[in-house]
Amino acid sequence: MTQHDDARQYAPETVLVDAARPDRGEGAAVNPPVHLSSTFIGTGGVGDADFAYGRYATPAWDPFEAALAELEHAALPALVYASGLAAIASVLGLVARGGTILMPRHSYQGSLLVAAEIAERAGITVVTVDIDDTDSVISALDALPADAEEGGASAMLWIESPTNPMLEVADVPALLDAARRRGILTTVDNTFATPLLQRPLESGADIVVHSVTKYLAGHSDVVLGAAVTSDEALRARLHDDRTLRGAIAGPFEVWLALRGLRTLSVRLERAQVNAAVIAERLAGHPGVVEVRYPGLPDDPGHARAAAQMDGFGAIVSFVVDGAEAATAITEKVRLWTPATSLGGVESLIERRRRHAEEPESVPEGLLRLSVGIEHVDDLWNDLQAAIGS
Repeated sequence: MTQHDDARQYAPETVLVDAARPDRGEGAAVNPPVHLSSTFIGTGGVGDADFAYGRYATPAWDPFEAALAELEHAALPALVYASGLAAIASVLGLVARGGTILMPRHSYQGSLLVAAEIAERAGITVVTVDIDDTDSVISALDALPADAEEGGASAMLWIESPTNPMLEVADVPALLDAARRRGILTTVDNTFATPLLQRPLESGADIVVHSVTKYLAGHSDVVLGAAVTSDEALRARLHDDRTLRGAIAGPFEVWLALRGLRTLSVRLERAQVNAAVIAERLAGHPGVVEVRYPGLPDDPGHARAAAQMDGFGAIVSFVVDGAEAATAITEKVRLWTPATSLGGVESLIERRRRHAEEPESVPEGLLRLSVGIEHVDDLWNDLQAAIGS
């Protein structure tokens, strides 16, 4: 694949299009091929060649892993997984038996469930915090063990920012610095922001995770995840875990994700513009109790997001008066699609407390919007009619 010495001089929008292209030559393909092979020819040891068996490594993953690493400014290729939750489980599994995981109370519910399962199985303590309260998070860090144990890290700080679905914004650089000074391993779930809006490795994160299913692939047609790190030892451990547990991605799904990645900048740009308009109009609607969107000037996370992000994203949460009213809205919309997930070109709406595992601190009447790229007036007219006067 083509590698550019001056790649870091390119804007992210250019990297999206240029990264991981095949080597140039007369008559060469512009796009990487889809490698559909489960095994590879070899007579030596399994580790003697780049490729031996598809569970260990395959050229089908290389272009996407290289492109995502370039976007996140990682020194090593990313690791693609069968799902975002597979990547999350692999990373959380780095914490040693008896260790501690510190994570936002309003994390993605899958992350909370995996952490709880690991806690029960491996004697790990899970501590949840309000990730946007920097002082309280640092106080919680002070109570964590800092010395690494054999077989894993004794503590991990897990950051989501903005959080799902409350859209709280953490002071990511400050928390990463505090954890680093205390010798605590750090992971940032960058699914909502994408590498276009924030690059946590640059702020000192040890690992970044993504649900590739969402914005990176962007078309609601694949289920994939990824982990990114510049630490060789951490990557080796994650790679070994992925190989041993078989949490691997199919070649065609990864090829689709790379194709989707090419248009991330234009998709996200349009979706962000739409989200800002929708959030502003919701804030003025008499039937809406509260709107959460970092792009609103009076949002609690606005100043922090403006200082550390390159945009506010395309997820909007708003609260109406109770579960019944929220459910009725999801049943009345015609353009918005009532479904879980996010980050596709189509606009989705979901009452998050319909999931039994969603934290009780999430309001019953909260609706999460994944704003897509349709015409904003069509989206607003449909939503407004469903909310009513």
